[in-house]
Amino acid sequence: MIPDPEDRRAQATNPATPLGGAALQRCGNGMAVNSALAAEGRPSSAPDPISLYLMINTFETGGSERQFTILAQSIGSPAFQLHLGCLSRRGPLAARFADVPQFPLGGSLFGWNSLRTRFNLSRHLRRHGVQVAHAFDFYANLTLIPAARFARVPVVVGSHRQLGDLMTPAQFRAQAAAFRWCDAVVCNSQAAADRLIATGIAPDKIAVIENALPAEAFAAAPAALPKRPGVLRVGMVARMNHRYKNHSGFLRIAVQVRQRMPNAEFVLVGDGPLRPELENEASRLGLGASTIFLGDRQDMPAVLASLDVAVLTSDSESSSNVILEAMAAGLPVVAFRVGGNSELVSDQRGALVAAGDENAFADAIHRLLSDAHLREHQGNNARRFVEENFSLDRVRGRYQDLYRTLLEKKGRRKPTA
Repeated sequence: MIPDPEDRRAQATNPATPLGGAALQRCGNGMAVNSALAAEGRPSSAPDPISLYLMINTFETGGSERQFTILAQSIGSPAFQLHLGCLSRRGPLAARFADVPQFPLGGSLFGWNSLRTRFNLSRHLRRHGVQVAHAFDFYANLTLIPAARFARVPVVVGSHRQLGDLMTPAQFRAQAAAFRWCDAVVCNSQAAADRLIATGIAPDKIAVIENALPAEAFAAAPAALPKRPGVLRVGMVARMNHRYKNHSGFLRIAVQVRQRMPNAEFVLVGDGPLRPELENEASRLGLGASTIFLGDRQDMPAVLASLDVAVLTSDSESSSNVILEAMAAGLPVVAFRVGGNSELVSDQRGALVAAGDENAFADAIHRLLSDAHLREHQGNNARRFVEENFSLDRVRGRYQDLYRTLLEKKGRRKPTA
């Protein structure tokens, strides 16, 4: 069995925007989901809609799952007949997808159970006349891609939503082999795309489509932690499941900042098995009451409204949802120059620091905390940047265009007006 790379990377803390009951209903039966449109008096489907199938590993609260949720709740339209699937209906988001069919692998990618699952999935795709099949994560890639090819689905799309450096060599090779069967592979950053191109995946097969931010990410919210005179807060959002998120580095940086600014507070948002160890580490470093562990939160706009500067000390990122959400909240961001961070963070929107340079990281935070005008200026730049490049309407349109274009290339659909 190939270990799941999801077990080797942390996931962002807050789940995606809840699905409205009118937006998605009974996806598991393979029926199109357009009740929201019907409620507005418009037809539930346009003539000859594209039958689109989206598949995810699980419904945890990681970046891939959240992007899957955002797309699933928004792409249903007269032009698309939406079908959803998963490998395991588990995780905090599962309640919102109660009827989505499961296709479990049975503990191995290569055992008889996994072969039977792919055969059943292939029959499911044929039964619903799927024209475009899109897998969103590692196990979904290795399950849906061969099943869709066996079912002769016209367009098959994979996803590479991490750099790949947290995968084992066997995982990376297996996924790269599957990608060669795809019509396209979606990457959420150019850094992730470059890694695939270096392995021999054709550049014209790769589509870089950024993560989407729903309108709620830009909404003003009252601060979850009321502001106090003279107190400035630095916050980091990351699940405490894996060490590559580098919470320990954040705590060491916090010590340096607090030496220069004793009234600074440091907020850690997220939970996981490493939390007790991190709480003890904060105590040993003498941070005491200046560190606030908030645990898992679903009110991220309110949490971000409590902060003055957002940071991410992760050692590996493709395209960070938490950086985008912080920018949408009007916060400057300090992050290490790893992966796709350089595509988001700049000296006009915060600070990008050489990987591992904790002294420079602390200096960047101190500079922002010391200058309210600079914080406001860079925070405004950050918000404008994500509004222009990562809005849900823009990203959804890019997915829709990709699906249509690939299908038209196969000659299975006439070009739309």
